Amino acid sequence: MAHRSTTTPPTPATAAKTPARRLRRDAQRNRDAIMAVARTAFAEQGLNASLEGIARQAGVAIGTLYRHFPTRLDLVEALFTEKFTEWVETGERAAAMDDAWQAFCLHLEKFCELQARDRAFNELASTRLPLTAVTGQVRDRAHELTHQILHNAQRQGMVRDDITPEDFAFIIWSQAGIIQATCTVAPNAWRRHLHLMLDAFRADRAHPLPEPPLTPSQVDQTLTTVGGCTE
Repeated sequence: MAHRSTTTPPTPATAAKTPARRLRRDAQRNRDAIMAVARTAFAEQGLNASLEGIARQAGVAIGTLYRHFPTRLDLVEALFTEKFTEWVETGERAAAMDDAWQAFCLHLEKFCELQARDRAFNELASTRLPLTAVTGQVRDRAHELTHQILHNAQRQGMVRDDITPEDFAFIIWSQAGIIQATCTVAPNAWRRHLHLMLDAFRADRAHPLPEPPLTPSQVDQTLTTVGGCTE
């Protein structure tokens, strides 16, 4: 896993990441305003959205933004955790569904939908973030649900037995490029590609595959650590 920059000021970072320490009402209001503006800015502009512009639209000084989020990566992590939490909530519903194929499709379509409607999240789909306790817990739960949903679909004979959770990475990676290429021309084209891929996962369409699945280690090695997010 990547390590945080050692240049990050320790005191603001601690205050921003310690949930047990409640913020003052005005500080919480500022943080909420920053998050609301940043949510839209990153979704529209990607990971390089202007922090100065975010602070200005939130009605706070840039120093206030940095007190809550000492680096760009801190703000990215907060927004990333929100998105992954949304996917986990969908995954919890999917794991409880009787129809395992519909659950399988829902779980994957939700992730691709998050990619499609948020440029920064789409950029993050093929990257690796440093893990805090919160992001680690959310990510681990997402992985648990993915395994469970896949297992349920295979147990019901709906998904081919040679599929592994690592094969989901192919959908996420390919969708990232398709979304980027078609977002202004055909913003829903990703759905067509997704459902073509889902048909390939069906047990009744299975043919022998020429290569073994990637291992978890291989998937991890393909992910690039988010860089340039220390401002």
